[in-house]
This record gives sequence, C-alpha cells and structure tokens, in this order.
Amino acid sequence: MDTIPGSETVPAHLLDAFLAYERAVVEDDLDALDAWFAPGPETMRGDDAGLLVGHDAIRDFRALRGGVSARVIERIEHRALAADVALIVSTSRFLAGGRGLQTQVWTKTGDAWRITAAHVSPRPRAFDRAVWRTVGDPLFQGAWNGPLAGLTVAVKDLFAIKGYRIGAGNPAYLASVRPETSTAPAVSDLLRGGASLRGIARTDEFAYSIAGDNAHYGTPPNGAVPGALPGGSSSGPASAVATGQADVGLATDTAGSIRVPASYQGLWGLRTTHGLVPRQGLLPLAQSFDTVGWLTRDGATLQRVVDWCLSYDGSESTENVFGESDAGLPGRLVVPYEVLEAAEPDTRAAFDALLDRLGLAVERVSIGDLAGFHEPFRIVQGAEAWRNNGDWIREHPGATGAAVAERFRAAALITAGAEAAARAALVPLKERVEALVRDAVLILPTVPGPAPMRTSDGSRVDSVRTATLRMTTPVAVAGIPAVTVPLLTVPARLGAAPVGVCLASRAGTDIALVRLARELATILENA
Repeated sequence: MDTIPGSETVPAHLLDAFLAYERAVVEDDLDALDAWFAPGPETMRGDDAGLLVGHDAIRDFRALRGGVSARVIERIEHRALAADVALIVSTSRFLAGGRGLQTQVWTKTGDAWRITAAHVSPRPRAFDRAVWRTVGDPLFQGAWNGPLAGLTVAVKDLFAIKGYRIGAGNPAYLASVRPETSTAPAVSDLLRGGASLRGIARTDEFAYSIAGDNAHYGTPPNGAVPGALPGGSSSGPASAVATGQADVGLATDTAGSIRVPASYQGLWGLRTTHGLVPRQGLLPLAQSFDTVGWLTRDGATLQRVVDWCLSYDGSESTENVFGESDAGLPGRLVVPYEVLEAAEPDTRAAFDALLDRLGLAVERVSIGDLAGFHEPFRIVQGAEAWRNNGDWIREHPGATGAAVAERFRAAALITAGAEAAARAALVPLKERVEALVRDAVLILPTVPGPAPMRTSDGSRVDSVRTATLRMTTPVAVAGIPAVTVPLLTVPARLGAAPVGVCLASRAGTDIALVRLARELATILENA
C-alpha cells in the first residue's frame, strides 16, 4: 500500500498510522482497532446504519460486525485541518466487487495519531440478507390504482404467497415444505388496494421470540438505534420499514411481535382484534393469541392501510374520536399501574411527562399481578406451538437455534392438565381487561424500555423478555386491538432511543383506535 495514489501528501507518521489501522480492519483485529480510535465519549463513527457516539459504543458495534470483506485502498486524499488535526478520505476496492469510501478525522495526542471521527460508505449491496429472504422491485405488482397505490410491503415469512415456500425463519423448514398454491388473504388485500409486494422479510424462527435475532440469517439492523436488537418476531418487516426499504410491514402479533419491534425502532404498529383479519395461509404459532397487523413509519400510512383492509368507508369523517364518535370509543383513559411498575424508571418518567403534556385525565387501575399471568400464558402458548410444530421439530433435531430449541423442549413437556389449568388461570385477566375497555381506552408504555444492545448478555436479554411479556400479554389474552405509537424518548447507552406508547380498546374498534392515536400524536406535535 506504499504506492497508493495520494499517499505522498500524507505526513509519514500519519500515513503509517492510517495503513496500520487499515491492516487491523482487514484482519478484524479488535484490540488494535480499539486502540486506533480515540478514547472518550466524543469519538464518533457513522455509516449507512446510523451514528455511534463514544469509544465504548463503537467498540461494542465492532465486536458484532465480524470484519469486512478483503479490500485494497486505491486512493488517499489528505487535508491538514490544524497543526495536529488531519482529514483523510480514501477509496477502497473490494476483491469480491464493489467500492467503498472512508472519511476519517485524525488527531495527534502526544506522539500518537488517533481517529476521533469516521464515516464509512460501504459498497452497495443488493439486499440485506438479515432483513430479506426474497426481494424484488417489486416482487409482485399490486393493482395500478387504489387507495394503497404507491406503497411497498414487506411480508413476514409466515404468510403464503403463491409460488413461494413459507420459510418461518429456518432454512431446514424452508427446504422441507412445498411452494404455496395460493396467496394468503392478508397479502391479497394489500395487493388489491394498490400496494406492491417488495419482498418476503425475515422472522425469528417460527415466530417464537421477541428479540429479533436469528441464528441462521443474522440479526436485522435496528433502524432507530444502531447496535441494538430490532425486536421480534416481526424483525424483518420492522427493519425494512424503519430503514426505508418498504412502506408497510405485514406481520403477526402473538405476545407482542408487532408492538415490540415497533417500539424498539420508532414505528407505528397495530395488532388487530383477534380473528378480525383472516388468518388463512398463515403459519400459526399459537392460535389462541395469533393475530395479523401492520407496521408503518407514520400514522397517516397506517390509517390508509386499516381503512382499506378493514373495509372502513367513513374515512372522510372529521369527528373527534373522543366522546360520541361513529366508532363509539369512550372518552376515558386508564393506565394499569402494574404495567407501569414493570417499566424501567426512565420509561415511567417519560410516560408521566407525556401525560402531563397531553393534559388529559388518566385514571390508574389494577389488572392483577402480571407475574401470576405470565406463566399460564407461556404454558398455553407453548402447548399450541408444540401442537403446530412439534412433529417437524422431532423430525429435524438440531435444526433450530439454541434459544428457540429450548423453548420447544419446554413446550414438549406441557401436559393436557397443565394446559387446561393455565387456560383457566388466564380467564380473570381476560375478563378484567374486557371489563375495563367497555368504557375506557387503555394507555400504557408498550415495552419496559429501549431496545437492548445486541451485545447484551443472555441474562439481560432474558430479564427484558420476561418484563416485556408481562406488559404485552394482557392485550393478547383479551384479544383486543392495540396500537403502538413512537411518543416516548428515553436515554440509552447509544443516546436517545424510542419507546412506544400503546393504546388498546374493545374488540372491533381498530380503526377508531388508530384515529385516536393520530389525534394524540397531533396534540403533542402542536403542544
């Protein structure tokens, strides 16, 4: 690399530092890379996934990246910004094809040069394999006219699409099933409305997770917080929407699989009334709780989708959704204090501040001990998951990732008696929630806090999972609609991060619920 065009303009000690750093990049020498980046909270690194601030955040990201493809530096441009500060811009050629660009600010401290800011423009890629299974431009063209014309859709890999196999986030399963002979109604509805299918997006294996990682295809990026988990099991559609690769994510929600990734990535997400959207052509996880829904970047797009897919013909109405609206949503807002107690302190503080800004009277109510309902929910969900997938799991030992395999092992041990007892134990929660939403709308934080880092240890992820399920399962048990809106911002390791606010109302009020959420968001925008 001593004959790189432009290198003759770089001071010798700085050129040596740059070339040594480049060798560390290619060799994925994490210790050396840590040393080349300046210590402290102000060091920055950015790329197409977002901005990382602070040496520790950059180090954590690098540990997950797994190195870069072999490349050769083709050109260097150097500019002195000050006596001990220099700008280096270099272009690289990847041996596997494609080019990239690196921009770095180097600062000299004592006798050593260190990077204090860097931006990387990676080589273009056809698609992110962690986000997409199959993608096109479009994969399927929808109707040329219609209320959804112009929108692109990422479909979770659980829905039947004619001519394609359902993959369920597992390559062995994908290889073992036949192509579908028809398309799921939930997909067809979007196509008839004018939306086009952008592609089939990844899911956590068999939708049996809420973290968003996948042992086979990798972890999709979090479009709001680089280096954080994306949330699952609708991780692929959520990441596709959050990163602008699709406008709508068609997904499912069993115990929070729409609401969790929406909250983690700053999206709008609707879990529809249980059974309202047809589930034909959908690979189930647990039919007692599975339902269909959508993810979008804004409320207006979500409104377009629900107005069409739920056959609402009164979208020109300007009535306030509080009070006596055509959908009949009540004017009371209530928050279960047990859910607030499950949230992290920063989330509770942000939620209380939000209620103050809205200026709305919100009553605190009880829905019972969430910990007491968590285990019965897990048992019912596991029993149904095993009935749906147990035969395949037995026939394909070792085919799933470790975390999902452990859940199926536990599910296989659930007896009929344990399942019956668990169903009975969930009845009081269902009745309590249904009673509350007869004359009130629930409002609560969607999840305990911001998305955990991808580098979080297993115990941290497990504790977040438990707290999250305690907050998300009451709505699932009651089978009522719930919309999550990115209204909260809380501090996190990488800076400010989104947390959703969830609104839930009685069965069948899905469209009015979205309208209410949009109204609350408008109040905040104008506050």
